[in-house]
Amino acid sequence: MLPGQTGFLTLADGFEAQAEVEDRRSRFIAQLRHVDGEADATRFVDEVRARHHDARHNVPAWVLSDGRERCSDDGEPQRTSGMPVLEVLRSSGLADVCCVVTRYFGGTLLGPGGLVRAYSAAAQAAVDVARGEGKLVSMQLVTRLTCSVPYSAYGRVERLLTDCGGKARDTIFAEDVQINAVFPSGAEEAFCAAMRELANGEELCLVGEPHFGAL
Repeated sequence: MLPGQTGFLTLADGFEAQAEVEDRRSRFIAQLRHVDGEADATRFVDEVRARHHDARHNVPAWVLSDGRERCSDDGEPQRTSGMPVLEVLRSSGLADVCCVVTRYFGGTLLGPGGLVRAYSAAAQAAVDVARGEGKLVSMQLVTRLTCSVPYSAYGRVERLLTDCGGKARDTIFAEDVQINAVFPSGAEEAFCAAMRELANGEELCLVGEPHFGAL
């Protein structure tokens, strides 16, 4: 998690966006997927290379929400392919994603400028596909919270949870009612204060560490 970072976009898990552009008979096929870390990104790159084992180049770039990022030109002239793909991911506000652009050479040299434009266009087209399919997911800094309350207070606590911007993820009805909830980070403080007041100073909430997630 980067200092000051409060949110980013990523792809829905399990979805792969694909798009293709052509320039002077060279085909540029962009493949974009959500990844959970460096190892996951490496697996996806290997998968695409196996899928397009007969291609001249498979150019990867990935960005993680913890600030790590990497790209490779995979044999193309330096900074003409990997970096342009990475720049598209950055400018789109994406993280925890990996994009691999496969190039099937068409027999005509495109020059550095032409390569930059083609790789950028392919990556951007894949991002646009994901957006058009509604597969871009907004992730923000959230905090999980668990509290146990008597049945008699459940309705009041449920309303308080909503008023403070939280959402119940899971509710377990046992001897008491256990509510597992998530808040935009910082919003849980008002809920905890109200719960202490409700319980005459008793601490009823167990608060987790902030992390990136979807509300």
